[in-house]
Amino acid sequence: MPTRNHPRSALRAIVTATLAAAVLGLPASAIAQTAKEQELEKRVADLEKMVQQLLAEKKAAPAPAAAPAAAPAKPAGPAIQAASITPNAAPNTTFVLTGFVKADALFTNTSDGELADSASGRDFYIPGQTPIGGVDESTDLNMHVKQSRVNFGTDTILEGGDKLSTRFEIDFFGSVTGNQNVSNTYAPVLRHAYVSWREWLVGQTWSNFMDVATLPESVDFIGPTDGTTFVRQPQVRWTKGGFSMSAENRETTIQPYNALGVAGARFSSDDGMMPDLTARYAWKGKWGHVALAGLVRELEHETATFDDSTWAGSLSLSGKFNIGKDDIRWMALYGNLGRYVGLNYAADAVLDADGNIDSLDGYAGFVAYRHMWTDKLRSTFSYALQEYDYDSILSDSTAAKSSSSWTVNLFYSPLPKLDIGAEYRSATAERENGDEGDLDRFQLTTKYSF
Repeated sequence: MPTRNHPRSALRAIVTATLAAAVLGLPASAIAQTAKEQELEKRVADLEKMVQQLLAEKKAAPAPAAAPAAAPAKPAGPAIQAASITPNAAPNTTFVLTGFVKADALFTNTSDGELADSASGRDFYIPGQTPIGGVDESTDLNMHVKQSRVNFGTDTILEGGDKLSTRFEIDFFGSVTGNQNVSNTYAPVLRHAYVSWREWLVGQTWSNFMDVATLPESVDFIGPTDGTTFVRQPQVRWTKGGFSMSAENRETTIQPYNALGVAGARFSSDDGMMPDLTARYAWKGKWGHVALAGLVRELEHETATFDDSTWAGSLSLSGKFNIGKDDIRWMALYGNLGRYVGLNYAADAVLDADGNIDSLDGYAGFVAYRHMWTDKLRSTFSYALQEYDYDSILSDSTAAKSSSSWTVNLFYSPLPKLDIGAEYRSATAERENGDEGDLDRFQLTTKYSF
């Protein structure tokens, strides 16, 4: 019986025969191309297999641990040291170290006598030390680095976010130890030491009656000394915005009575319990600032035979006006000035023949103009004066009556924080009896701040 062909088998045979005929009929180049394609397809398949293996391994690996939460940012501060450098330092405390090295050379000529070798007036201008009544003029050269300064401070951020700050500063001005013979070694002198928190400050710093921002740039330690307040002393101060008030250390300098009309040696008295009281308000803007300050004091002198006191007060108006890159700085004072002005040029009070204490009033002030010649070259021109009104009990005496000075300087800053300066000063001091003395000084300085 003849075999019956299945339709699907017949179709497969036809397709096979057709493909065989097609292959046999292709040229050799076509066959070779097909082989290459097959090789590429194999490589692609291998790559796909490798990718699948890598994905499977990644899924099987454990998930990485979550990154720890970032610590809260600490409030920014002016410090350069963020970590504690002492074992017992409070947490969140940073440290500040600033200061400068300053070398000075002073060429001084006085018309009426010589400054004593140990006088502080050889190191910087002190109106009360200008010689008067001397036989002859004198010329001196002094070189020192006593104004070099170091300031150390701390800033601690408390739990509530408030900042507790301390400052401690020294230099070598006014040191009574050391000499110029061999080593020129001098003991440190305390300038500032205080702690502040919120609106409060307790410790020693500039008097609240003083406007530090008005002091012009000067080669001299102070500058317009005759007409400016300059006092550092212990105090308790409260500040809110532009307003501040303080209770400060009391001290009274007294000019005694002399029946012969020649004033005796001035002396100091710390009698009494009432601190010096001050209040100050400052208005500030891009234009500069203006400050009004008042001072109230109790002056007292007590001995075994008598006890007398009096109240005294004074006012200060000061400011700084910006004129482009230039500025004008000024101060005007009136009332009982005493030890607060001119480095205590005049006494706070005088005694009459009966031992009664009377306040000594006067006026003082200065004006200074700074001009920027270039970004690295600048000058300041200033004039300062002070004068006091004695009554007849000290007429024709040698008590300090008035002083004045004018200065001109030139500063050059070739590098950041490096200042090279030269300054000329002409000063005059006068006593109550009319005697005068002159001082002329040329001073050079080099200062580097850090």
